[in-house]
Amino acid sequence: METEKHGKYWTAYYDPDTKRCFARIMSISREGLEQYDYEITPDIFARLGSFADDAENESLIRTGTMAYSFEDTMYGTPGPERTVWDDDAHEAMNRYDRKKRKKKSKK
Repeated sequence: METEKHGKYWTAYYDPDTKRCFARIMSISREGLEQYDYEITPDIFARLGSFADDAENESLIRTGTMAYSFEDTMYGTPGPERTVWDDDAHEAMNRYDRKKRKKKSKK
């Protein structure tokens, strides 16, 4: 099974060790940075990338469970606003991300 998929503003991961799927949507504009992490189902992961329009892929990701949000925009509160919605999913995604970066650095 494929373990990573990409779009213009989104990335999705499948962690074969935990059998969990995650997705991250990031956007940077003149207003600032926004990042949203979701735990998604394997069915959602399988369907990602099958749409011609990235907005449809992002809409599909947003049907998952939000695990983390980060907003640092000129319209938000002073300073970055971070919210962890699901501690377990957020930590599992971070563990996978660290493991992935470690493998890339060894190459």
